[in-house]
Amino acid sequence: MKGTLTRSTVVSTFARSFLIQGSWNYHTMIGSGFAFAVLPALRQFFGRSDEELEQPLRRHLEHFNAHPYLSSVALGATLRMEADGEDPETIKRFKVAVRGPLGSLGDALVWASWLPTVSLASLVVYWWGAPGWVSVVVFLGLYNVGHIGLRVWGFQTGLNEGRRVGRYLGQAALGLWTNRVRATATLLLGVLAGLILASDGGLGEIGALWTALAGSAFLGGLVIGHLVWRPAAVAVVAAVALLATWGVVQ
Repeated sequence: MKGTLTRSTVVSTFARSFLIQGSWNYHTMIGSGFAFAVLPALRQFFGRSDEELEQPLRRHLEHFNAHPYLSSVALGATLRMEADGEDPETIKRFKVAVRGPLGSLGDALVWASWLPTVSLASLVVYWWGAPGWVSVVVFLGLYNVGHIGLRVWGFQTGLNEGRRVGRYLGQAALGLWTNRVRATATLLLGVLAGLILASDGGLGEIGALWTALAGSAFLGGLVIGHLVWRPAAVAVVAAVALLATWGVVQ
């Protein structure tokens, strides 16, 4: 069955994608949420009665798991494939093929990179002297701009590319963006450490020499830190342990 996706179907499906984890369970993972999200398209192409929807809906109630934000890629592509009249078995194989990559890419980009980076940015704002509520607004604003933007991009990409979306994902170089976000997080971590040490009770109380050394270490890490990160990490841990126990030792 072929057809043209209406604007209301596309908008309704995307809106439902925000609830894709609402019925998470150990049997289908987010499969039930996926079926709920794709339901407007199934109603458009197959009808609204229970008898007409039973078989197409059952196909999408099977196990499916991916990162909730990047699952929009599979959702958009599935809409395109249903509209193009693709064979149900082809759609099933496509969903099985993309769920692993979408899960690993999303975990690396969002949970391991974007979330820590935004958290560090909000902490930098706080330690810079902004009120606590400003830090909260910065976190919520930055995080949701990235998270909603990723959802929109993924859904639109899947809708445009259909089952060819895997090839497009390779060209999008999400791994490269993950590395860039992590590099930004590293920089923010250094800025945050500097702000904390420069605050009351920090390096400012032990003289200009140590403050200058700390600044030099930050600049050195920014330039060549990627080459000597192992010994630098050991040195940082040792320094933190020394500072933490300094009062106890004295």
